[in-house]
Amino acid sequence: MKFANSFLLVASILLLTSCSQDQVVFKEYDTVFKVGDQPEWAEKNWNDQDWRKGKPFMNDGRVFWFRTPIEILKAPESLHPYGIQLHVYGEYEVFWDGVLIGKNGNPGQEAVFGPEGKLWTTHSIPTKLTEQGDHLLAIRVSLHYFGDHAGLWEVDIDYYDDLLTDRLIETSYMHIFAGAFLIASFYFLFLYLSNKKEYPMLIFSISCFLFFILILAEFIKTNISIHYSLHVIRLETIGALMFGISFLIPLYFSMQFPYPKRKLMLIIYAGVLLFIFLIKHHYFHFTSRNMALSMWIFSFGIVVFGVYKKVRGARLVLLTLLVSVGLSFVTSFDKSLFAGFGLILLSMMYLLSLGIREQRLAYENSLVQSTRLRLQLLKKNIQPHFLMNTLTSLIDWVEEAPKKGVLFIEALAKEFDLFNQIENQTLIPITQEIALCRTHLEIMEYRKEINYTWEEEGIDPEQKIPPGILHTLLENGITHSLPLEDNSVRFKLLFESTSDFKCYTFLTFATSVRQRTDSVEEGTGLKYIKARLTESYDTKWELSSEPVDHGWKNVIKIYSREE
Repeated sequence: MKFANSFLLVASILLLTSCSQDQVVFKEYDTVFKVGDQPEWAEKNWNDQDWRKGKPFMNDGRVFWFRTPIEILKAPESLHPYGIQLHVYGEYEVFWDGVLIGKNGNPGQEAVFGPEGKLWTTHSIPTKLTEQGDHLLAIRVSLHYFGDHAGLWEVDIDYYDDLLTDRLIETSYMHIFAGAFLIASFYFLFLYLSNKKEYPMLIFSISCFLFFILILAEFIKTNISIHYSLHVIRLETIGALMFGISFLIPLYFSMQFPYPKRKLMLIIYAGVLLFIFLIKHHYFHFTSRNMALSMWIFSFGIVVFGVYKKVRGARLVLLTLLVSVGLSFVTSFDKSLFAGFGLILLSMMYLLSLGIREQRLAYENSLVQSTRLRLQLLKKNIQPHFLMNTLTSLIDWVEEAPKKGVLFIEALAKEFDLFNQIENQTLIPITQEIALCRTHLEIMEYRKEINYTWEEEGIDPEQKIPPGILHTLLENGITHSLPLEDNSVRFKLLFESTSDFKCYTFLTFATSVRQRTDSVEEGTGLKYIKARLTESYDTKWELSSEPVDHGWKNVIKIYSREE
């Protein structure tokens, strides 16, 4: 819980910091393009009315030009020039009001010199060309690889020093943010490995790791200069990561908030994601946006169902989903995407922390219950009336038949020795439990002078059973039974095993003092048996007790899986 709270605080601060907005100092107008190569096209006042809007589609290495009108809203401070940061697909030269201010690669000669330059570049603009008013950005560009992705993708104008440092600062925050999720991924992976039944932990761990890789893939452009020919591989990677995260998050919520026909709905949702991923595969922005939207809609429906069913934590998760979608209206898609995913993952961690807390409380309760059961097991055999009656019978046997008195003492010592061996155990071998029952019958023979016999059928020596439960049934049979005409009481234990369950049938052959019409009252013995079965098998057991023609019948059925 402390780890989760600390992580939540740090991640929230980083999210708020990463979503901060800079002051805008320029306004960008529609970009036009034309295939060809004339130096005059760089001039500010060139007539481009016949140029086309949009993005060209070519990969034959021909040169073409972009022209974008720019309005500077505020003149730069003295000795603090503006710069321009570009995301252009291709190798290019940059002109500002007809003046060459930067070059990236070899436009028009890519086939000769091979891939050079990088996808994101930053160039300083001369101060005399950045007065307030209208200006013209012209880019001479060519593509030899992946021409269907050509275009002027992003333009940012700000103080040159700030352009160089702001992206590094933003990236450093995001890397810290990514590192937090990497740590969370390993932390919950180790928790899962310690308890492999906790599949939500595994899904959350994988989601955090994929989110970590997604952040690295998005912000790798700041640390590593990649050529535009590698950009498609990066976008394919981002698309695959988006697909994985968009499926895993609703899958996680479906485990935390179960709903009817869950498997069918998940299959349909996976089909929807696959359709979005493939229908316009090369429109990566379209694909990412629609997969994120599908993830949110499907998750929202699941969480609303959880709120309806009043599942713990569902309301907070619902609030988180609403906040995450609200971010898309106040920030750019990229920032709202990472902030939204981050908040959703934090809400997933919150649900896990609730589960861990419940498991810890259940474990503590189980320790208390286990201690109580051990005390009950001892108490059952050191009760004053049991000891007094046993010692009284022992005195009589020692006086009347010393040799049998010695055997009586040995049987009593053996029973206490067996109890001493099993008192701290949760499960013991069935052979040890049977030995305890046989020893108890020896003692009771001396005490009541009744012929008690023990039979068993189909017993598997490899099986284990909670200590004292057959012994308790045996005590109940002795207490509530009268001997048959031949002064005997017979007990028989049957064992049956299938792929679905294991069954112990305990039969008492005697004259029962309990009538068929009597309701079976749950005394201390039955409460002890049920507590022991719950401790070892949770709810995967059944216990029945009923009168039969020959006396009494008890059945303990232990299931291999939840029924």
